Parts: sequence; C-alpha cells; structure tokens
Amino acid sequence: MTTHKTVQVSVEAMLEDLKTLVEIESPSRDLDALTVSAKAVAAVIESRLGGQAVLIESEAGPHVHWSAGGDPHVLILGHHDTVFPLGTLERRPFMVEDGHATGPGVFDMLGGLVQAVHGLATLDDRSGVEILVTADEEVGSRSSRALIEERALACGSVLVLEGAADGGALKTGRKGCGTFRVSVTGRASHAGLEPAAGVNALIEAAHQVLDIAALGRPDIGTTVTPTVASAGTLDNVVPAAATVVVDVRVEAAGEKERIESAFAALSPHLDEAEITVQGAVSRPPMPESASAELFAVAKRLLPDLEGKAVGGGSDGNFTAALGVPTLDGLGAVGGGAHADHEYLVIEAMAERANLVAGLVDAMRHA
Repeated sequence: MTTHKTVQVSVEAMLEDLKTLVEIESPSRDLDALTVSAKAVAAVIESRLGGQAVLIESEAGPHVHWSAGGDPHVLILGHHDTVFPLGTLERRPFMVEDGHATGPGVFDMLGGLVQAVHGLATLDDRSGVEILVTADEEVGSRSSRALIEERALACGSVLVLEGAADGGALKTGRKGCGTFRVSVTGRASHAGLEPAAGVNALIEAAHQVLDIAALGRPDIGTTVTPTVASAGTLDNVVPAAATVVVDVRVEAAGEKERIESAFAALSPHLDEAEITVQGAVSRPPMPESASAELFAVAKRLLPDLEGKAVGGGSDGNFTAALGVPTLDGLGAVGGGAHADHEYLVIEAMAERANLVAGLVDAMRHA
C-alpha cells in the first residue's frame, strides 16, 4: 500500500522522538510531570516543523498548540497525558525489540503524535494546519473541551491521533461515554453487639449495583458496568458509607437521556439509607456519518484501509458532535492501551506518517 506520493520519513528519527516523550512520564493530574511533558512535546514540534508551539495553561496542566499560519483548515488533535503513574517507566522502560516499541504511552498516544509531526514535516506547504495536544484527555477533557471545540469549529475538519483499531483500522465511529459515582450513606453500629441499630451501606450498595447493571441495553449498544466499589472501615463495624463507580457507553439516540434519568431516579432499598449520584454521559457519541467524508479520502490514499466503530471515547466525540468532519484512529498501529503489554508496530510508523500527510494535503486542496 502506498500513499499518493513517495514521502521519505525517517523511522529512526521518529523512534528517537518517541523515546524522548515516553521517558518523560506524564500521568494525568500530575501538574509538574505534565508541565515537563508539554515542554518536550512543544520542543519536538518546533524542531521538526519550525514556528512556535504555545503552552496554554489550565487547571489540568499545559495544553500545547501549534499553528502553521494562514486560514485554519485542519486540526490535528492529540493528548500527552497517560494513564500510567510515576514510576511505571522504571518497571517498564522504553524498548525497541522484535519489531515493536514498548513503554508507557507508546500506543496511547505518544506514537501517534510523533508520526503526525514527522508526516507534516514532509509537506512543503503546511499553511492552515493546527496541532492541539491536550493534558487531560484520559480524565474527561474538562479543562480542554472548550478549546478543542473552538479550534475544531475554526478549522472545519479534525484528524485524531488516537491509536488504530485492531489490524490498523481507522476509528470511524465511537460510543458516547461517561462515569457515574453513586454514594450511599447509612449508619454505623457495632456489628456484634447491635447490628440492627445500623443502616448497612454495603448492603444498600449491593442492591444499587444490581439495579444499575440492569440499565444496560447491549442489544442497542448501551453498556452499564459497575467498575469500582468501596465500603466500610473495620471488620466489626456496620458500614456507614459506600461508593460505586459505574462506566457507561451509549450508541443509540436517546440513550444518554434515558441513562442519566435512570441514575437520577435511583432510590434506596433500606429504610434510612440515602443515595447521592454524580456524573453524566459527558462524551456524546461519534456517529459514523461524521467520518464518512474523511474516511473516503483516506481510502483513496490507502485502498486496503478499513474502518471500525469502537466502544471507547476520545476527544473526537466532542468535535463530531459539533458537526465537524472527524476521523479518528490515525495514530500508532499496535495495541494494549492502558495495559502493561502496550506496544507500537514499528513497521507501520512510516505509512501512518504518510497517511496523515496525505490526508492533510488532500484536505487543503479539496
């Protein structure tokens, strides 16, 4: 498979830049680490593309914005925060072995950032291109959403550098997603002397987990999955408090509203227990219609390319919901996002860099 033109991209140089970024750990919410990471991302962009990459401060850490100048036409969208805590690198250092690059964040999504920058560097004319690399995608994009939406509307099209789907497929659709936190308040008592005097928050939470799980509609793409629970203090105390965290994914129209209403309507099963619910389906679904135009361009560049709708969310959900043409999964080919076996396929790096360059070139001359 080849792009519309032959483009020389140095895989060795891409691996050097990837090593630089991976070895600066950047867990979400760690402002000091994210500041160092943002500066490194900016330095890579400036060294390969010229110009100035601006750090935009936020409560979640610095976002990085670069513009080639001219009328904005395409937004290259990524993030530099990762899910891995400080110290992961010591246990799982950056390595290149057996055709794979490994290390925290290589696939999600530092490899995609590096590939896009090196691909853009092959273009003689980059006017109208912007790059936005945010600091809080992994934790909901609360501080960056407004900026993402502003630049997406200004540019009119978005290429998202999240890792590819299985087999290198682009991500042409995504479910909407959100997180809910259900807090239960009961009353403590001695579990041996007077258990009936208490209101057992753990038992109430167990009832709520069953009610919540029943909200799922997998037949229409809605999954409701309790993921984290906590309760109690000591083994001889009736627990006075419990919490349940729930992951929600929706696809069909109206499911966001149904799920949010159902969580708001949760009621206690035990007398005197109280329930508080926080959360929402914060990322709207990304319909496949949002990617159709750009995916057709990608198919002309790489005819064997496939597209898949996936369950995970990204910042592309926000831009697609605005009606801005959005194509996702343009980053690294690999797998193991958020896991210890995360990896990037080195052989695919040049082709993905070429694909981003070809898309940008085609979009600018459309």
